[in-house]
Amino acid sequence: MKLNGILSKGYTDTWNVAPRVIGLRTMFVNVALIGQPSSDWVLVDTGLSSYTGNIIDFATEHYDKPPVAIILTHGHFDHIGGVKRLVEEWNVPVYAHPLELPFLTGKEDYPPADQAVGGGLMSMISPLFSHHGIDLGSAVHPLPEDGTVPGAKGWEWIHTPGHSPGHISLFRPEDRVLIAGDTFLTVKQESVFAVATQHQVVHGPPSYFTTDWEDAEKSVRTLALLNPHLVLSGHGVPMEGEELSTQLAHLCKNFKEMALPGQGKFV
Repeated sequence: MKLNGILSKGYTDTWNVAPRVIGLRTMFVNVALIGQPSSDWVLVDTGLSSYTGNIIDFATEHYDKPPVAIILTHGHFDHIGGVKRLVEEWNVPVYAHPLELPFLTGKEDYPPADQAVGGGLMSMISPLFSHHGIDLGSAVHPLPEDGTVPGAKGWEWIHTPGHSPGHISLFRPEDRVLIAGDTFLTVKQESVFAVATQHQVVHGPPSYFTTDWEDAEKSVRTLALLNPHLVLSGHGVPMEGEELSTQLAHLCKNFKEMALPGQGKFV
């Protein structure tokens, strides 16, 4: 699934995820570009701030014009890095769920990361990760109530709370392609080894930032009921077909054993 021949400097991997969908991995978090290179397209999430220049360079090289919108699955630091710079560079609107807007307009901060959950070095160092909101001012807007995705015809957004109050996922029914954000992952994000090797396994959301585990479980079940054929999650490599279906069903059946921490502030 690697997108051969157009790897840009600074990117670990790029993927032809599906028709009109490109995935980019910025260190340990993915962004998605939806649309044709010669027509309107949108950017989903903006990755880590240190990769903002690479995203601009990649988009300039492979698309005829800037995106018509930036869609945020949620506002955690690794999904909104550089969004202010991208708004300035491209002069485009940003869209997010209404419940996520307080964290994107400077009104609220997320709770600090909980290093007591999940195990692994990523969890241990998670208190170093920023939990502060940002202020996008008039650039950020609520997503349409009818479930459509601005600038991405044929896609719908789905409220998948748990990891954050206004977390969303994106789904294209025609070929059952899913952009899951951090609702569920295809890597155990708490483990530095798993992140470094990108060992592929369907896993729950990053536990150190997840604040509502009951909603998190419901959201995984919501996405499983869509019977996705292919998924690009916020972390990990794309997964498809029978392997995805089998592992996602296993996570649904065993969510409490596989994903729910045994201790922590929000358990």
